[in-house]
Amino acid sequence: MRLSTVILPTRRWHDGGREAWLRAERLGFHAAYTYDHLSWRVPFRDGPWFGAIPTLTAAAAATDRMRLGTLVTSPNFRHPVTLAKELISLDDISGGRITLGIGAGGNGFDATALGQEAWTPRERADRFAEFVPLLDRLLTEETVTHEGAFYSAGGAQNIPGCVQRPRLPFAVAATGPRGLKLAARHGQAWVTTGDPKVNETGGPDESREALRGQMEKLGKACADAGRDVRELDKILLTGFTPDRPLESFDAFVDFAGRHVELGFTEIVIHAPIADSMFAADEKVFERIATEAPAQLR
Repeated sequence: MRLSTVILPTRRWHDGGREAWLRAERLGFHAAYTYDHLSWRVPFRDGPWFGAIPTLTAAAAATDRMRLGTLVTSPNFRHPVTLAKELISLDDISGGRITLGIGAGGNGFDATALGQEAWTPRERADRFAEFVPLLDRLLTEETVTHEGAFYSAGGAQNIPGCVQRPRLPFAVAATGPRGLKLAARHGQAWVTTGDPKVNETGGPDESREALRGQMEKLGKACADAGRDVRELDKILLTGFTPDRPLESFDAFVDFAGRHVELGFTEIVIHAPIADSMFAADEKVFERIATEAPAQLR
């Protein structure tokens, strides 16, 4: 079981931001991710929020071993051509340590920040279904021309390509059939935060049962694509299920063990942020980072 963290981009780099990424590496996390939004929900909506790609570039220069990535990037304000160029550059700067977490996006601030109307769920799924395969091509082929329903590329060149071959890994966030199909075809990992409805009204047992169902659907999508589901890492982004895994060290070990039994290979916890949904005891967080993985082998 791999243990990773999310560092929200809320601090100025020279006022705690850099130190947060250095601490994550010192604590031994497998990876440190950040959200790729233009802003996020309350209480973060009206406060500092920095860009994911520049933040990850700075983190890549400051760290040496830990993997880095987004959880998650979406088409809400990204275009495959420009994103591919930034990712190739970021993968180069990091020495091949980047994972792209990618999802269809939602109805938050990002959905209308460029002045467009928010897309319906079907429109988001349609765009995602074109975005992911095109981005895959842009990161693996030197020159790409594409004329699609939503995105175009006119002889877009991406030389020399990624350090990681054939490209940096995709961690596809998905729960519906179309998204799971993309994960099965293009993903090196699959990401979930659980079932949104169960997260709002259910308990831990119901949450695990819902996750078990998602795993089964992922397995079917992989089988339909002619792929062994065991080839994909299964990533659980915590902080949204009804559980409280950061309440204590023992609570996390129990939580993680139950979810490893479901088939998850990587669990991601948020670095604590006071007065938010991610508030937690810093000492508990650090003990989990340094001691929990050994208990879950």
